[in-house]
Amino acid sequence: VQQPAAPPEEAPVSSAEELAAEKLENYFNSVAGASNASMANQTIQEALAMFSNQETPVLIVIHEENGIKDYDEPTNIKKYLEYLKDTKKNLNYISDIRMDANGKVSELELRRK
Repeated sequence: VQQPAAPPEEAPVSSAEELAAEKLENYFNSVAGASNASMANQTIQEALAMFSNQETPVLIVIHEENGIKDYDEPTNIKKYLEYLKDTKKNLNYISDIRMDANGKVSELELRRK
């Protein structure tokens, strides 16, 4: 029996999660690097539109050993964006992102860069 020819290699397609993570990283950098509070606030509003709601959990991994993660104090996306605005530093990267059925971010996991 002859095997069907393998389909031609296609460029990898980014998943919805990958695209959302990339967009959020840009928002996080924009909020942290905003030249004034009103620019930061505008970016925060745009970023919040990507989430199920303002209380969407943000988990920050501070340590992982043998697959067991220790998290910093839990926060939510609204508080995290305000924190970026206040500190003007984006010290974390997105390590896991969950989306709901509507394509909104329902959970975010971050790690130190």
